[in-house]
Amino acid sequence: SWESEKMQTPKQPLQVHHKHQTDLSAWRKGGRIDPEKSVQNHQSPNDQKNFNKQDSLEEALNYFEKVQDRVSLKKNSVLQKHLTAVESIALQRGLPPEGFGVLLNVALSGKLADTVNTRLLKSLIPASVIPEDSVVSSVSWLCVSKCSGNTQLLFLKWLITVFDFIDHKEQIHALYGFFFSFLQDEKMCPYVCHLLYLLTRKESVKPFRIRKLLDLQAKMGVQPHLQALLSLYKLFCPELVTITLPGKMKAYFKNSEGPWKAAINALRQRNQENSPAPQPLFLGTAQPQSRKRKWNSQLIIPASSKTKNNLEEDREKNHVDLYGTNESFPVEQLQTFSQLLQNIHRLEFPSQMGSVLTNPLLLHYMNCVKDESVSLRLYYWMGQTLQEECTWCVADSYQYETEFKDFLENVYKAECFLQEGFSSCEEFLYKSLPLWDGFSCRSQVLRLVSWIPLSNFSEMKSQLYDPLAQLFFTSSLYFKCSVIESLKELLQNWLNWHVSHLDSESDSEVHSLNTTLSGLVNVVAELIHFVGWISTVALHLENNSTLMLYFILDFYETVCDIYLKYNLPLLIMPPAGVFYPALLSMDSVSLNQLCYIMYRYRTNLVAAKENELSKKKILPFKFSSQTYQEYNQYIIAMVGCLWTSSAFQKDTHPQGLRMDDELLKKTRVQEFKTSFNIVYHPAMMGYAVLFLQQAWPDDTTFNFSLIKGKKWNWYLEYLYAQGLRGLKVFIESSISRVSQASHSKA
Repeated sequence: SWESEKMQTPKQPLQVHHKHQTDLSAWRKGGRIDPEKSVQNHQSPNDQKNFNKQDSLEEALNYFEKVQDRVSLKKNSVLQKHLTAVESIALQRGLPPEGFGVLLNVALSGKLADTVNTRLLKSLIPASVIPEDSVVSSVSWLCVSKCSGNTQLLFLKWLITVFDFIDHKEQIHALYGFFFSFLQDEKMCPYVCHLLYLLTRKESVKPFRIRKLLDLQAKMGVQPHLQALLSLYKLFCPELVTITLPGKMKAYFKNSEGPWKAAINALRQRNQENSPAPQPLFLGTAQPQSRKRKWNSQLIIPASSKTKNNLEEDREKNHVDLYGTNESFPVEQLQTFSQLLQNIHRLEFPSQMGSVLTNPLLLHYMNCVKDESVSLRLYYWMGQTLQEECTWCVADSYQYETEFKDFLENVYKAECFLQEGFSSCEEFLYKSLPLWDGFSCRSQVLRLVSWIPLSNFSEMKSQLYDPLAQLFFTSSLYFKCSVIESLKELLQNWLNWHVSHLDSESDSEVHSLNTTLSGLVNVVAELIHFVGWISTVALHLENNSTLMLYFILDFYETVCDIYLKYNLPLLIMPPAGVFYPALLSMDSVSLNQLCYIMYRYRTNLVAAKENELSKKKILPFKFSSQTYQEYNQYIIAMVGCLWTSSAFQKDTHPQGLRMDDELLKKTRVQEFKTSFNIVYHPAMMGYAVLFLQQAWPDDTTFNFSLIKGKKWNWYLEYLYAQGLRGLKVFIESSISRVSQASHSKA
């Protein structure tokens, strides 16, 4: 067999002279340097220390390469010395690429005790990249079963954890069938499935493999790792996998990170502290750097199995083939939008899904081509990463909060680009919000909330609204404003989704909940009612804060136009706990906002009534009579306050301003009836004073009773000139005398 031939091929001795001296110097310095310069810099104490480390690593690698017979750890001080050196250097600096082949071969060859093999495998911490050849060579040892089952299992865990560090993966893809054969082992099966999940391409899906997975499922029962692989197979070849599979699961695979991830994070942290600027992660062969977290914002797409120089040569020799063959197009060659268009049918996504988030061309691909396999891989990767890196869910992870913020920021930007939320992000929010303190990554979390996909209200109430309300009521004014702003954006995103799907002919594009219009209407209505409730309580808690009121009214500017602007048969009036504080606000901006909102409510309701009467309805829904009744009550109160000075007598709302004259007289306000018209209203009195100063500059008594008759109309024009457009459109649409005069003037 190929594997046995590989085994019998004599291995080349490790060259630790000129070439690898340069490579190890590059590893010591963290980059590639000139060998001549390394001699000149050899004098400093730090460099002397680094040279000592280099020498000890070279000695250790030479020793492990030449080990032939089984050696006992207790009785061999040389083995202990070299093993300790490898462990120490790996934890402090990471291992250079040329060290992995030697250490993997000795760990999997069975020449040493399991204790030593385990320690060696746990020391395989990359400083930059891992050569593919060293991985393939080590896999060949699994064919002859020289090492124990526990060592094989540990090797698989390591391979999954460092998968993104492997420089090329073509030869590893060729071993797909070999890895598949290990599914028989119940202990190894979950980790083999995880590795196969990372390696699977469309050509990997074969009928015999599907049958094998189904047989294993019948034998073991429904296992998440088997479900994951079957789901991926079904996405690639739905005609071959005909069974019904459950929906997306929150966790497909067991955690396989072992000690390596913590060591990589610690190594990255030290490198960051020593470097003034963050270093990007290069997974190619050109510029090895210290590894940053795989979800870092500066991820670079992994290289293909060819070097950069070879790619350039191929491009020059056979430029036509680059765009004309049916072979997959290497994603690292994708540089321009025109390349994307020419190769979109044969583009192969990288194994490192994190690189998709920050690559506009790959996001364009996701937007244009509904490739379920890509979505599923991204769903799994993102869900796993969010779960493992959440700074308020995972112990001792607050030191990485800045990086987690950057990651959440990239997720949010990708959602904005795609104009849809990620389901794995939704699950993360539902799971983590009850544990969230409302402070860590605040702006990022609330931005992600705005992209939660439409779902069932009962689920959203228990997993989103309830934990959000608890934080809302116990947090600062600024947090409350941020939550209202986030929920406004959530509403707008849902409405935009609805508009974009109005003409969709494909049922598969429509969210499972919203195959009926009533489902969408109900979910949107519940969101509006929820915001109305928390807004009412918040205004009470914050003493009708003007800032709070601004964000609440901004939300209702979207709500009041839902029927005409978004073609959704829904209009919900703001609760009295929002309407009356806005009507009686001390701030003219809030009053002006309210006037504009009521004008748009009127426009939408009139359009709905006209469509209903003329039987030319936009959508087959009727607004309830309660909506019209509530609007009329609010209009009577507003006109009574601002215009006719009769609000205390005519307001019919149960929570309105109606009061008996006897009670009003006890307030000892002389002109209580006119207290809230456009002259005496606390929000408008400043404008009235300025108007009097301009109209009667010699009068210092500020006699507001002078503003009447023709002067009243002048005062209106003065208010309009100050930019109070909401007040203007409200008065012209709701006051019959002004409306008629406006039409005749026009």
